[in-house]
Amino acid sequence: MHLTKLLLLPMLGLAACATTENTDMPEFDRLKQLSEEAPQAPQVPFEAEYHGRTLTDHYHWLKDEDYPEVNDAPILDYLNAENAYYQTFLEPHRGLVNTVFEEFKGRTDEQETSVPYVDNGYEYQWFYRPGEEYRTRSRKHLETGEEAVFLDETALAEGHDYFVLGGWEISPNNRYLAYSFDTAGDERYQVRVKDLQTGNYLDDTLEDVQGGITFSADGNSLVYALLEQDKWLAKNIKVHKIGTPQNADTTLYHEQDDGFFIDFGKTSSKEFMIIASSQGEVQETYVLPADLSSDPLLMVSREAGFTHSVDHAHGYFYILANDTHKNFRLAKVSDTAPAHVNWQTLQEGSDDVYLLSIQTFNDFMAIKSRDLGLEKIHVQGYSGGHTEVRFPETVFAASIGVNPEFKQSHLRINYESMITPETVFDYDLKANTLTSRKVQKIPSGYDKSMYETERVMITARDGAQVPVSLVYKKGLKKDGSQPMWLYGYGAYSATITPNFSTGRLSALDRGFVYAIAHVRGGSMMGYNWYLDGKLEHRANTFNDFVDVARGLIAAGYTSAGNISASGRSAGGELMGAVTIQAPELWRSVNLGVPFVDVLNTMLDATLPLTPPEWKEWGNPIESVEDYDLIASYSPYDNIAEVEYPPMFVSGGLNDPRVTYWEPAKWTARMRELKTDDNLLVMRINMGAGHFSNSGRYGRLKDYAEEYAFMFLAHGITE
Repeated sequence: MHLTKLLLLPMLGLAACATTENTDMPEFDRLKQLSEEAPQAPQVPFEAEYHGRTLTDHYHWLKDEDYPEVNDAPILDYLNAENAYYQTFLEPHRGLVNTVFEEFKGRTDEQETSVPYVDNGYEYQWFYRPGEEYRTRSRKHLETGEEAVFLDETALAEGHDYFVLGGWEISPNNRYLAYSFDTAGDERYQVRVKDLQTGNYLDDTLEDVQGGITFSADGNSLVYALLEQDKWLAKNIKVHKIGTPQNADTTLYHEQDDGFFIDFGKTSSKEFMIIASSQGEVQETYVLPADLSSDPLLMVSREAGFTHSVDHAHGYFYILANDTHKNFRLAKVSDTAPAHVNWQTLQEGSDDVYLLSIQTFNDFMAIKSRDLGLEKIHVQGYSGGHTEVRFPETVFAASIGVNPEFKQSHLRINYESMITPETVFDYDLKANTLTSRKVQKIPSGYDKSMYETERVMITARDGAQVPVSLVYKKGLKKDGSQPMWLYGYGAYSATITPNFSTGRLSALDRGFVYAIAHVRGGSMMGYNWYLDGKLEHRANTFNDFVDVARGLIAAGYTSAGNISASGRSAGGELMGAVTIQAPELWRSVNLGVPFVDVLNTMLDATLPLTPPEWKEWGNPIESVEDYDLIASYSPYDNIAEVEYPPMFVSGGLNDPRVTYWEPAKWTARMRELKTDDNLLVMRINMGAGHFSNSGRYGRLKDYAEEYAFMFLAHGITE
């Protein structure tokens, strides 16, 4: 028997032995029969011609023609059948799922609270009440000591199966609270406004909001981005005057190009508002006073062809820009003449130092960088002086935390590593010391000394050195016997940092080695690391992941066929690609909301999120080269008649980012073509979107099911 098939037997046999009540049928045959009883979507002939190529897709019908409304009965019948089949698999394993969920819950601080922070005369804090899914937010007046709850997310979520708070802000005069929320998972937010003096809601209700909101400097107006009707694309930044109807709102900025995303926000000084319109590596930026007293002024045009971030202090804008070096330089310019031609370089770009983010304060600025793949936070003065914040470990994840006050003498920092729980530090600039303000509580107990973490470099097939972050229980024997969980993403320059996870302990304590492959397409090793994983270099991302797996096998961390791989969204695309490239390596694969139907999606210009994505993936409508490139790796289009490992696929009916039909089509075509009996299940959340269940316990339940699937694949039943 083929080695991969042999190693997959625990999913088909041992996985069920501890829970099934049917003793008349051998377990292998029982689950083989379960596989044979899986739903199979009907095939409907469909062909389209592009550049003289014929695209055949007989599951094209799974996209509802009335999308974003999904009312087509055959589509809903198929999705419901897949969910029912998933429940058939899950039912005999409820005990394992519940065990894992209780482990997750036992590590959850039922009454977690945030570190208080000060903003505009009040001290703010959030907390959980025992058993509640959502946060409650309160504030205390610094002079009177009066404390009150101003936002109770649990109360707002009551009566909704799904609830996500998008953003919230209190007006500069401390009178109004505005917040956005989503109760469908489709990321079309509604905004409500509350008068904190009277406790009453105003009549103001804003619909079809992108999510973010901010008040004008006088507190009498709200700025927001308006989503197009029946689309998930904002083309207009609007100004809403409190007390007026939404249809009277004025337009602050209009974007004419469907290929650009728009966003906005205030500077740390609260003196200016920044408007950004971006597509891939290109960003156009405007600035205007926060009181909205003048029209937006162009700072950088899109024709300049680079990306950047902006903050402000003492009459100057401070900018991180990759116009002269891909790893970004630090520059400044007068706020009266902010045009790009006037910028003055303060720190040149470097091959070794990747500048990531900046925040300005009254007396200093804080800059986060990644130096040769290791994170750093630097503090420097406006007239000179520079200090690097020293942390207790070598490999960690750190970020500039919640620092809303422009005038403060400390810097709040978020810190964690793969063995160190989430920690909040206050960095004292004068003493150059870190004070711990909060360490994540793990009620069921956690002993850091039981675990080890390390970073290793694996040589990819083209010679690139790919960093890998690992964590495991002490005593690891590098004899290939350990199961491994390998995670990856690799797109949009986003980097999966070596962070801490309480849920992950359930895998580590069962003997897993957990590894993050920092593949190209992310930016772990600098901005060029991202560029080397996009467009014509996209295959590097997939090759890196496979080569990392093989390198870890060669080093004795695990063995072929003993690795469970997982990734979400663009990381789900990665999972699809590596499943097809090297199916023999994986014990199981978790494809979370996977972007696997890349070619069809990039060919569909009617999808509002497609045009902005062409700079990331290519435009197969206009370019035959882009068509051929995407067709060469698009996971859905490259499924073959071979054996594949067990797969867990998930999606959301209301997902505007990765539409529901991508996981559905992948599942249908995989069922049609794969030649094995390995388990393939799909869970489609019929009332949520890209981020699945809302609420802290709802998400934990989803994760428990996914963990259980992975454990069962390795023959772990308890």
